Amino acid sequence: CLSPELVSLRRLGVTSVGVPEQLNCSHVPLSPRQKSLCQKKFFLLPSIQDGARIAISECQNQFRHERWNCSISQNPSVFGHELTSGTKETAFIHAIMAAGLVHAVTIFCSHGNITECVCEGRLGGRGMAEESWHWGGCSEHIRYGTWFSRKFLDGAVRNMSASKGGFTLAVMNQHNSEVGRQAVHRLMPTHCRCHGVSGSCAVKTCWKTVAAFERVGEYLKERYEQSLQVRSPSRKKVRKDRLHLPIDRQQLVFINKSPNYCVENHQRGVAGTRGRRCNRASGGPDGCNLLCCGRGYNTHVVRHVQRCDCKFVWCCYVRCRRCESMNDTHTCK
Repeated sequence: CLSPELVSLRRLGVTSVGVPEQLNCSHVPLSPRQKSLCQKKFFLLPSIQDGARIAISECQNQFRHERWNCSISQNPSVFGHELTSGTKETAFIHAIMAAGLVHAVTIFCSHGNITECVCEGRLGGRGMAEESWHWGGCSEHIRYGTWFSRKFLDGAVRNMSASKGGFTLAVMNQHNSEVGRQAVHRLMPTHCRCHGVSGSCAVKTCWKTVAAFERVGEYLKERYEQSLQVRSPSRKKVRKDRLHLPIDRQQLVFINKSPNYCVENHQRGVAGTRGRRCNRASGGPDGCNLLCCGRGYNTHVVRHVQRCDCKFVWCCYVRCRRCESMNDTHTCK
């Protein structure tokens, strides 16, 4: 089964335009396990909102030039059919949502407002023998953020490897969620501060922080591009060379091939590319040939009017000229 938290993101209050001002456990439809966790960790509800918000925003940023642009569905779930389709897009959604929750909770802990996850205390010790530095400062408590993300997002399936029957959708989703969580771990930079007389660096104190979430999004987009199709119990025919490939813990996996996303399909939640702006000069995914799926494009001349050549006049106002420019805009047919 699919984790109910991801299916119910819109009910949780996460939308394409923002998050609600007030939220509490009694207003959110959760399973008994999640409701119990919500009541115990009520102070983390703002982090749940923030995690979902930055994940959706970064998903849209990474795919803004693609045929599938991480569009928001009007269905009860934020991502509609793509959340359950078992495609590469499903894989990325689960990875980015899990990573967003880890990132948001970890940063919330680093603010020092709660006692159970202020600083990471297991980095003790020193650097290499020939180096004069040691762990110190206040490393962000990513273990706590990872623990909460697993607790809140993962369903009942605990086996993270393909069983005799192959990958089920639930196992696939949990594997990809873990890839997202580990991405935040792997990208944590180390910061150091020097200590010594007259600005020398006789001793360094170092600590870790989470990377900017844009960097996590870029990393997961790379994993998306290199994702691997795996066997599903419902598929009778599988290529022989795919049967025994080892699944790397940092590799996104999917069960079903993606549609081309060219034509609108309400049943599958595909928005299509009709009316999307494209770049006629680009040979990439945002180019009119690829984005418009060979259907051609319309060209519109758009007039832009803006203030320019502004100068300060004594005293006391700004005088500007009115400048006009004509630009071509291309949209898919």
